[in-house]
Amino acid sequence: MTGFEGMLCSAAAAVDVPLPGTATRVTGWLCVEQPGAWGRDVIGDEVLGQEITAELAARTSAAKVRPTLIRRPGRNEFTGVRTVLIASSRPQDIWCERFEITDLKQLLDLDLNLLNGAPPGIGAPVRDPLILVCAHGKRDQCCALFGRPIAANLAADYPDRVWECSHTGGHRFAPAMVLLPSGLTYGRVDTAAAIAAVEAAGRGAVSLDGLRGRSGHHPVEQVAEIAVREQVSARLDDLTAHIENDSATTDSVWSVVTHRDGRRWRVTTRTVEFPPRQASCGAAPKPVTAVVVDQIQPLTTG
Repeated sequence: MTGFEGMLCSAAAAVDVPLPGTATRVTGWLCVEQPGAWGRDVIGDEVLGQEITAELAARTSAAKVRPTLIRRPGRNEFTGVRTVLIASSRPQDIWCERFEITDLKQLLDLDLNLLNGAPPGIGAPVRDPLILVCAHGKRDQCCALFGRPIAANLAADYPDRVWECSHTGGHRFAPAMVLLPSGLTYGRVDTAAAIAAVEAAGRGAVSLDGLRGRSGHHPVEQVAEIAVREQVSARLDDLTAHIENDSATTDSVWSVVTHRDGRRWRVTTRTVEFPPRQASCGAAPKPVTAVVVDQIQPLTTG
């Protein structure tokens, strides 16, 4: 017995598992509107149809692009026209474009490798942050139970910018939200925290409440960047984080976080293990690890 039996996975994780460093690492996004029900797997269950599923799976994997299903909150009649979002969440080079398709086969006309470069001009540029809220109930009940109300509440204020989305990784941190194109990933948000994150992103700032990290960063870099943000005021693109050592001979890993004004910090982290618990509702308990900060050392003054 682990003490977590019978609990929702999000409740089990909330006991002591920290949020920083838990954002799924994604630098390229392909979001396809798919109204109605979804299967457990975004592509594996062939909800986009047998004709393109295998080819699209191969292409997204090769280009290291995250395929994501999206739909508007609530019940909406399908008109036959689908919105497609493509985005890059690479730090210091973020962008998002939006266009529409009438046939899913049009997805195979996309060169997904373009998502690893500059904006390709395929669609209209998206200026305001887009909001993806995980509501993938077939993947885990916590996403539907906690994500859908948050998406509905946000849609009241941002009707053209909010999408329910398929699995983003880490449903145990539900309600889970990703802002595009920044890749800012949040967990355990209520409506007020979600709105604060959206409003901050619109100003080029970063809300720390519920922040799991930026998807374009390695988990260690996510933790380091958040640790520095907790100490200094910094806009979204003011900070860059890079791992300086990643050796199997030491338990500690350190990253250097650099502010655009020249200030630098060395953030030393280590991995700690928490008691086993379920990563998904109904799953068998497994050991849980997390990256935590040991030390923040200023390398410059200013």
